[in-house]
Amino acid sequence: MSAPRFPHRHAELSELADHLRCRARKLTGPRQAILGALRRQARPLTNKEVRDALPKGDCDLATVYRSMHLLEEMGLVKRFDFGDGVARFKLLRPGDDGHQHHLVCTGCSKVVEVEECAISELEQRLATRNGFKAVTHRLEFFGLCPACQ
Repeated sequence: MSAPRFPHRHAELSELADHLRCRARKLTGPRQAILGALRRQARPLTNKEVRDALPKGDCDLATVYRSMHLLEEMGLVKRFDFGDGVARFKLLRPGDDGHQHHLVCTGCSKVVEVEECAISELEQRLATRNGFKAVTHRLEFFGLCPACQ
């Protein structure tokens, strides 16, 4: 069963609160602040970047970690791992399965979303040929951004 999808990143906080309440969760002050920080960013954020985006004293790092774990379990955010040992999270839009590709700078860890997906056709062929269902993939490109060159 797929996880429920989260309202668009520009959704009203009342929609977010309703979504959390229907899952027997409350929209606490720290969760509201964390969701706000995620809504303001198009790129995946680390837990530390989320905390740093919050007003001082709103939320400690341990609360950010716990909240991100809960939001991920609820299918509201997607976790990305770019091989550097640091998890990054992005708010999911309605109907979004989190399928994205990224260009990651190996110098400064800057992340750029890659809009197109040329792999979808290959994915479908492989799934059909091998009898697989619900096939997905992850693809990240690594290099040096202009600032790090």
